[in-house]
Amino acid sequence: MIDFSTLGLAPQLNAALAAAGFKEPTPIQAKAVPLALEGHDILGLAQTGTGKTLAFGLPLIDSMLKQPGKPEPKTAKALVLAPTRELVNQIAENLRGLTTGTQLKVATVVGGQSIGRQINLLARGTDILVATPGRLIDLMDRRAVDLSTVTRLVLDEADQMLDMGFIHALRRIAPKLGTPRQTMLFSATMPKQMEELSSAYLTNPQKIQVSSPGKPADKITQSIHFLPKGEKPFKLREILSQDLEALTLVFSRTKHGAEKLMKSLVADGYNAASIHGNKSQGQRDRAIKAFRDGTITVLVATDVAARGIDIPGVAYVINYDLPEVPDNYVHRIGRTARAGREGEAIAFCAPDEADLLRQIQKLMKIDIPVGSGTPWMGTDSDGGAARRGGGNGGGRRRSGGGGGGNKGFGGGAGKPGASAKPKARRPRRRSNAA
Repeated sequence: MIDFSTLGLAPQLNAALAAAGFKEPTPIQAKAVPLALEGHDILGLAQTGTGKTLAFGLPLIDSMLKQPGKPEPKTAKALVLAPTRELVNQIAENLRGLTTGTQLKVATVVGGQSIGRQINLLARGTDILVATPGRLIDLMDRRAVDLSTVTRLVLDEADQMLDMGFIHALRRIAPKLGTPRQTMLFSATMPKQMEELSSAYLTNPQKIQVSSPGKPADKITQSIHFLPKGEKPFKLREILSQDLEALTLVFSRTKHGAEKLMKSLVADGYNAASIHGNKSQGQRDRAIKAFRDGTITVLVATDVAARGIDIPGVAYVINYDLPEVPDNYVHRIGRTARAGREGEAIAFCAPDEADLLRQIQKLMKIDIPVGSGTPWMGTDSDGGAARRGGGNGGGRRRSGGGGGGNKGFGGGAGKPGASAKPKARRPRRRSNAA
């Protein structure tokens, strides 16, 4: 059996891992860490929730511990780039947990926060800088940061950075970094552009793949509900009402739609909050904290949050709207069943979303099991005519349905029973929307 002590890490890191309760490395960690410690460039492909942060974070911290020295003003020794503010903050939180008791400093720079405060922070120098590309470019333009001392670069969720148009920012950042350098690129999917990105920024990389690109975690139970758009609010409330205390992440396609949906849920007495691009960073941070603490049980989000929420307690992910980018479905549902846990992903499909579902199923090479309704024409994964006939009804899995269950997720599992359309309004409970 492999444990962290066999990976060749510094004693301080092994002690920090033990104190944090980490015992055995995940497959991506077991494969990536030794190769990274040897100095290889890494191309890592793994499902969301499999521990990619430690896969690159442990080698980074180990190198800093073995080569001590205070960073010069405005400089950094290592740079981690991530596409969203939430993911930057999550990465930094994990890294700081492993550097407690050392002299190492981890700094973050993201949009939506005071750039003046970030300039003052960088003026003192840092060991590891975690940043979104856009805000880092702003700081470079202001000559607030010198990247020439960066000899280790990590691109986390690189496919999302491509989707969000950060390739131009990468082309500006990369030439400013120190050489020679070690580069590690991690992603859950492998779009065609990723090959180009890899060849441009990695040198003879070691490719590590612990699952097929586009494949969700094995412990996620999926279902799809076919229904008219106007029935989505009723189906959502039906599902939420079956397990009021479970942490549920609901994805909306647009900022306006997310906010409108959240407000309607709060009006009906649900403990709901929302995060999207129109929210300030402070509002988003407070909402995520409340969701993590369980004060908020329903978090409505756009894809801005799909890569940044690492909360083991998320029991359900509901795709209220299917994403227009198929890869985003994989990242969305990866917010549940994290760190070896079980979870459930429920999706709604209106008639105008049939082609989106077809693309998602083609990417994952599966037909998502039907939870209720009749599949629309053209939603089979092979692009042919859809299966006909009704689904199994219901929403979340409930006890009494027969079969083996998902413990901790609303009782035993079995085929859901048919259900009638509930009323949209229900008795008001106190809400704590952020």
